Amino acid sequence: ADEDRLGRPFVGRAGKLLDKMIAAIRLSREELYIANILKSRPPGNRNPEPQEIAAHLPVLYKQMALIQPEFILCLGKVAGQTLLSSKGTLGSLRGKNHDYHGIPLLVTYHPAALLRNQRWKRPAWEDLQRLQKLYTTGLAPQ
Repeated sequence: ADEDRLGRPFVGRAGKLLDKMIAAIRLSREELYIANILKSRPPGNRNPEPQEIAAHLPVLYKQMALIQPEFILCLGKVAGQTLLSSKGTLGSLRGKNHDYHGIPLLVTYHPAALLRNQRWKRPAWEDLQRLQKLYTTGLAPQ
């Protein structure tokens, strides 16, 4: 994948869409720290196995300890389930305010999923507006 080759998360079509999404709420990549749960894609771009996630989590935890994020936006079910220690569906995780060790956390659709399913763009936009409110006021809408 382009991400593995370039050593940067969210490149290619999904990355371009992510850039547009964050620009729509008046943010840029330079203001954000973007990290994947896994530091390389599983074969065939499949969802990661639990043991693969477990092997990569220590690196993510170290990144988060260094960055000390003010908020976390999980893009997709795997990220949301992993950080929330949940087996919930994406539909049950998104659209809500969560707490990750005192850090506000929101879950929305992965940009690659939005490229495949146009009808998810409206709820993703609502999630981004929630994030924008959190970023600008420090308070997520209830």
